[in-house]
Amino acid sequence: MSESAKWYVVHTYSGYEKKVAEDIESAVKNRKLEELICDVKLPIQEVPEDNKKRETERNPYSGYVFVKMVMTDDTWYVVRNIRGVTGFVGPGSKPVPLTDDEVLALNVEQKKQIEVKFSVGDSVKVTAGPMEGFIGVVETIDLDTEKVTVLVSMFGRETPVELELGQVGTLY
Repeated sequence: MSESAKWYVVHTYSGYEKKVAEDIESAVKNRKLEELICDVKLPIQEVPEDNKKRETERNPYSGYVFVKMVMTDDTWYVVRNIRGVTGFVGPGSKPVPLTDDEVLALNVEQKKQIEVKFSVGDSVKVTAGPMEGFIGVVETIDLDTEKVTVLVSMFGRETPVELELGQVGTLY
């Protein structure tokens, strides 16, 4: 990744953010611009769905897509001419990169936060996947890979099973 790549905000038609992000990524691959256009982000937040256990995703910055790129005439042209893009954020037609403080404040580079309600040694229930319904003891939690290892009793022996964090829940 190029050191001079900066985050820019691309304005889109409302509701087109996901399609614009996909189209930018596709154009980058087709034109082999991976070194110049490094990343495309839609900041997504998980929000509770009206007093239900389920959560839905929502974009707190409706009408915007974040693009980490080296600004050149070519990269500007490629992004600017994606269907649904109305322009870059900045005065006139001059795109202005986000400052480091703005990148932090907008959580552009931050991964989705996962709340883990259990710790190593806790008894948990497997809530999804082929092991659904099994109860076991948490052996390890890896937040970077979003995996948890649970010791599950199968066929009379303790067997370590690696699961996604979302596949395990507390017993209560």
